[in-house]
Amino acid sequence: MGIITQDMRRIVDSAKLGFVATVCEDGSPNLSPKGSLLVYDDDHLVFMNMASPTTVANLRRDPRLEVNVIDFLLRRGYRFKGTAELRGEGDPVYAWSRQWVLDMHGPAYPCHEAVLIRVERALPVDSPAYTFGHWNEDDLKRAWADAYGVARE
Repeated sequence: MGIITQDMRRIVDSAKLGFVATVCEDGSPNLSPKGSLLVYDDDHLVFMNMASPTTVANLRRDPRLEVNVIDFLLRRGYRFKGTAELRGEGDPVYAWSRQWVLDMHGPAYPCHEAVLIRVERALPVDSPAYTFGHWNEDDLKRAWADAYGVARE
């Protein structure tokens, strides 16, 4: 059994957007949104480099990163710490990720390389509403769906 649980998979899928933090050459942080973040298997996340020159340059120099994924209606998510590998054409990870991009967006989006993230640590991120016991998941989802004008299931 790997690090990535079923709940983590559910949150990554429902969030539709993750934020990847890397370290720039001068030591400053770089935070970049990724709309192609997916769970690859029980120990790996992946995203496609479509327009991420700074993120990829940072990872070529230092493969360490952190990914934050939050379901904005549930007000909870996860922090994934790990290391990245760049995978290009001919690699199965690239082919799998590219197919997802094609299925979701068609051929208009560039697919430079897949970034495979080996998750070494995963920690929950919860709203203080959970921490202090004032809300449950259903109540939070309903309240934030109403606040954002989002249709509920």
